[in-house]
Amino acid sequence: MAERHIPPKHALKEFNEMDQKTKVEQPESEHSAETDGVAAPPSSTGSISLKRVKKAEQTGKRGRGRKTVRPPKTIEGAAHPKAHTIPVSLGAMLVTIGVVYGDIGTSPMYVTKALLAGNGGIMSVTEEFVLGALSLVIWTVTLLTTIKYVLVSLKADNSGEGGIFALYSIVRRFGKWLIIPAMLGGSALLADGVLTPAVTITTAVEGLRTIPEMHALIGDNQTNVVIITLAIVCILFAVQRAGTSKIGRAFGPVMTFWFLFLGGVGLISMFAAPQVLLAINPIYGIQFLFSSNNHAGIMILGSCFLATTGAEALYSDMGHVGKGNIYATWPFVKVCLILSYLGQGAWLLANAGNADLATIEDLNPFFQMLPDMMRPFGVVLSALAAIIASQALITGAFSLVSEASRLDLMPHLQVFYPAETKGQLYIPLVNKVMWVGCIVVVLLFQSSAHMEAAYGLAITITMLCTTVLLFIYLHSVRKLKFFPFVFVVFFVMLEGFFFGSSLTKFFHGGYFTILLAALIMSVMLCWYAGTAVERRQATLLPVRSYLDQLARLRDDQTYDLVADNLVYLTNGTNTDYLDRDILFSIFDKHPKRARAWWFVNVEVMDDPYTFAYSVENFDTDYIFRVHLFLGYKVNQRVNAYLRQIVQDLSASGELPPQRRDYSVYKRPGNIGSFQFCMLRKTLAPESDIDSRERTAISLKYAIRGFAGSPAQWFGLENSSVFVEYVPLFTKFKSFDKLTRIAPDERP
Repeated sequence: MAERHIPPKHALKEFNEMDQKTKVEQPESEHSAETDGVAAPPSSTGSISLKRVKKAEQTGKRGRGRKTVRPPKTIEGAAHPKAHTIPVSLGAMLVTIGVVYGDIGTSPMYVTKALLAGNGGIMSVTEEFVLGALSLVIWTVTLLTTIKYVLVSLKADNSGEGGIFALYSIVRRFGKWLIIPAMLGGSALLADGVLTPAVTITTAVEGLRTIPEMHALIGDNQTNVVIITLAIVCILFAVQRAGTSKIGRAFGPVMTFWFLFLGGVGLISMFAAPQVLLAINPIYGIQFLFSSNNHAGIMILGSCFLATTGAEALYSDMGHVGKGNIYATWPFVKVCLILSYLGQGAWLLANAGNADLATIEDLNPFFQMLPDMMRPFGVVLSALAAIIASQALITGAFSLVSEASRLDLMPHLQVFYPAETKGQLYIPLVNKVMWVGCIVVVLLFQSSAHMEAAYGLAITITMLCTTVLLFIYLHSVRKLKFFPFVFVVFFVMLEGFFFGSSLTKFFHGGYFTILLAALIMSVMLCWYAGTAVERRQATLLPVRSYLDQLARLRDDQTYDLVADNLVYLTNGTNTDYLDRDILFSIFDKHPKRARAWWFVNVEVMDDPYTFAYSVENFDTDYIFRVHLFLGYKVNQRVNAYLRQIVQDLSASGELPPQRRDYSVYKRPGNIGSFQFCMLRKTLAPESDIDSRERTAISLKYAIRGFAGSPAQWFGLENSSVFVEYVPLFTKFKSFDKLTRIAPDERP
């Protein structure tokens, strides 16, 4: 009966037979010479050389003189795509176990506990309940995690990167409305990521009370639990700067032993009631779901869903570890999880109706099934596993925010790549925000029981949104005919049931994650809407029309020399045009004289590892339009990259020597001083825009102020940077003309 709901094998076969290959470009490793005037790049980029490409192909519509600059499909010097693929190895598999499976790997600590509490406790345990509830858990993990995410979602990668925003990047061309499920799902996942460290660590610390010695130390005072939890949370977020690779190597052995412990203890416990193996049959789950003995009714699915909350994080973490390592490790992880659930079920059958156990507050079968001699070790190990569990969503949050910034759904943020593998990134601001959020959750809810009431509601929203985007991917990108419709109908119905059952959690704590998700989505909407307003008012002016003015200004001695090289960062990808704001700054906001003007555009490519540049000089030796083509996983160190470009142009004679009469060096270089001008748009009160647009742009500027300095985004911290404010050019409101009167007159 249940098997009818599982996607047909031939549909899965249709999907699996489609092989998607993605080309990734690999920059060569070269050392560039030292250049005066521009700071040297960091060590992470010191050995990398940008490849200069010829004048880029110009495509797109020519309406209003606009063109879109794109680099060639193949960049000279690019290596085989496998150069960026994280290979399957024991070391990488160890990192995968330590990073990816933390959240889903600790679910046995609280899933059975939640099921038991929702059905009347230990005194109400029956064989029907145990077999039915465990069957629902096992098949929830199988359908959602194994089929949807491991077998299907991992193949929907954007050059090796996963997560809902990476998926949206692939399908966004098929409908503007797809931005809604992307933002909604991403917001819900980030909100759930704030709750995950708090609930897992608190659960583990509370488990210490099952050890008599620790109970004597901690006592029943929940304040002590809160203090210990906060200390662990602070340590966890403090070590994130080390990077995914180092954290994974440290956490991997612990989590591997944890899964072996789960499977071993579960297997031993099963000998007390071997009939628990019947729970593998989905019939028991379906029958119990609609049974009168199911006290929780359909809402029992909310507790079952907790067993698979880490599935979305698994998809988001793909770029950190590689899909091959997830494929290789998931069977081991799943077997250990199922053995643990079956072992807890066997313990429940063996201890059904035990009055002594009924007196234990917040009875947790996971800890209770451990032998007395083993329990202290198990509790300590579970505490370590719970701490590590948070890592999956923390690293996933870094990837999500990075991709959201690339899509202009969030402000640009400073990103670090602690490891040589560019998929492993660290975003300080995101780390700090999640850090503070976890502290707030711990202080607000205090106990794991209260946190579990809020846990899982938001993630059901993310899963539904991912299902919608996956349908578009399967149908429109992969061009499958039968499988996409089976997939979307089945999983929308399944996840709809989970969402409906989880709604009961709203007033018991679920409101917190929903409000947090709404806040995050509001930030995305404000940024997206504000950006749309800016784009509507943006005007591009032809560079060649202003060449004469720039030439005169360069030679005009009546104006002081701002710098030998004046650099502007521009969003426009059109080589022949510049934003009006830039030319307004050069000419109208007090003329800015320089020996050379540089207009640099950083175009973030869908290929995460593109590393190239192009230059247009408009037949001059003082105007340079530079396009940096960088993958979204490449550090945007504009200062470092401009260092190489200046050296290349100087060597080729395109940039004439700039004399330097004074220097701390015995042999001054032939490149003069650099100044970077950062433009900030301001909205005048007289601007004639509606209240909605005014609110959107005002909120965007407020968010921008919180996000940090653009100088950090583009790696200009050690450069000469000045900020200049320019008006947001919009239509101004009409005012009555003033009437002039004589000095001795009064109106």
